[in-house]
Order: sequence, then structure tokens, then C-alpha cells
Amino acid sequence: QVQLVESGGGLVQPGGSLRLSCAASGTIFSIYRMGWYRQAPGKQRELVADITSGGIRNYADSVKGRFTISRDNAKTTVYLQMNSLKPEDTAVYYCNTNAAVPGGVTAIWGQGTQVTVSS
Repeated sequence: QVQLVESGGGLVQPGGSLRLSCAASGTIFSIYRMGWYRQAPGKQRELVADITSGGIRNYADSVKGRFTISRDNAKTTVYLQMNSLKPEDTAVYYCNTNAAVPGGVTAIWGQGTQVTVSS
């Protein structure tokens, strides 16, 4: 069974930084892209950033210049470095991947990690 395990969330003051990690495990033939989404209370889940297998990065306008997505050499772990955090970044952050696994290509979600930006 393929799983995404996230870590690194927490409470931080405005202007602070956090680094989220997401590791994929299980039988994976190929990962096409990995990304981070977030969902604040009462709002829809939105894409924060993603990275393709070819290394192309995409960011939401609201986080450009503050957040950086990266991955390890094995391309099974993705990171989200979040700097200059704002209260409006408060949300549950979810890792997501589109991958080829036994049975076909599928989208996989992590369990989510809470990020709270507050003084």
C-alpha cells in the first residue's frame, strides 16, 4: 500500500519559518508529480506548490517568493520551505502525488499537517 507521511507542521509567529516534509512509501513504479495543498477552515482546498518529475515548479501567487518546493534525489520525498509566514497561511497542509502503482496511475493524499501562524 502506498502512503504519504507528512511532518513539520506546528505553531509559528508571523514572519517565522517552517519546513514541511512528505515521504512516499510502498510499491511505486513512477512518480509524475508531487505537491502541497492547503485547506483553511471554511475554505476550499487549494494548490500551494507542486513539482513535476522533470523538476518544473509551480506556485500559487499568494506564496511566490516566500515558499520553496524541493525534493530529494530519489524523488520520493518532497519538502516545502515556508518563510515569512503570515496568519493567512494558517491551514491544514496536505501532500499529494500522482504516481504509477500496482493497479494503475492514481492520486494519493497524505493525512495532513496543521500549520498555525499566530502571535
